[in-house]
Amino acid sequence: MDPAKGARRRIGCALLLTLVGGGAVRADQELVRERPPLVTARAEKSIERGLRWLSRAQRRDGSFAERGGMGASFPCAMSALAGMAFLAHGDTPTRGRYAPVLRRLVRFLSSPRQAQRNGLITSPSERGRSMYGHGFSMTFLAQVLGENGDPAVERRVRRVLQAGIKLTAASQSAAGGWIYTPDSRGDEGSVTITQVQALRAARNAGLAVPRDTIRRAVEYIEKSQQPDGGIAYRVGNRGSQPAITAAGAAVLYNAGAYDSPAAHRCLDYCRRNIRVSGGRGGFGHWYYMHFYLAQAYWQVGGKDWARYYPELREHLLAQQAGDGSWQGDAVGRVYGTAIAVVVLSLPYERVPLYMR
Repeated sequence: MDPAKGARRRIGCALLLTLVGGGAVRADQELVRERPPLVTARAEKSIERGLRWLSRAQRRDGSFAERGGMGASFPCAMSALAGMAFLAHGDTPTRGRYAPVLRRLVRFLSSPRQAQRNGLITSPSERGRSMYGHGFSMTFLAQVLGENGDPAVERRVRRVLQAGIKLTAASQSAAGGWIYTPDSRGDEGSVTITQVQALRAARNAGLAVPRDTIRRAVEYIEKSQQPDGGIAYRVGNRGSQPAITAAGAAVLYNAGAYDSPAAHRCLDYCRRNIRVSGGRGGFGHWYYMHFYLAQAYWQVGGKDWARYYPELREHLLAQQAGDGSWQGDAVGRVYGTAIAVVVLSLPYERVPLYMR
């Protein structure tokens, strides 16, 4: 992790309200930070409602499992995404209103039942497409490394991540990507994106990650690029996929390829083809697409972010259900709520992976 970014996060997470304009001290150690530009009071309230709904959705074992929809088969993936929403709010396993939620989640994802001996983080229902949950779980656990308070938990999380890195590196295809299971030796774009972000998060947390693995993965995304700047579903395929292109732009920036011509061409494609409403769709993956597009635009900032975020914000506020949740495509409400909270919270810069 970059020391400056780590320091910024620790300062932001540790700051408590003791006296602001005569305000009262909060005993639950609420996180306080000046509201960033473009984040409205309504958006803050929406974030809080979403987090309250998510906290009530957690199961006794610490997981967040969908009750219906595609996400019901992916408890590790859904749980890790939910965890990112609480981190985006500024909570950690030791600080904030939702610290107990995060502690239970860390135990769930790092337990021997999920963290297999071979390094794969998965649940029985995810075995057919286990690399999604593996990638998202690694990303979340890397963000909480150093934040657990309990030395035994810290050691366990570190071991899980180190084994997970080895599993990911060993399962990379000859072309440089990944596919649904670690022993398939194939590749496609969406799984590759989750592994790149997981490796980047682990590297940011100070863990050793093979540089060649990330280099080959970035090259995989670049080789999937089409003449119009979009990204195909996999290397060798024709035709740009808007959702994969948005994800490709985000992970190229995450991987440190800030000056990559491929990243700029991805973003140009997104500017031309993807809108919050209207324009080309994400083939039923609106939440997935905007989860990554928001990260890409946040990294770029400037006019792109100033144009995009207010429209996205108002769209999400209009889509939020009365109970505080969002229905995320055909995947489910844990998925939709987690993504909505993360993208609305990006300007607070509380998650190292998403920091500029």
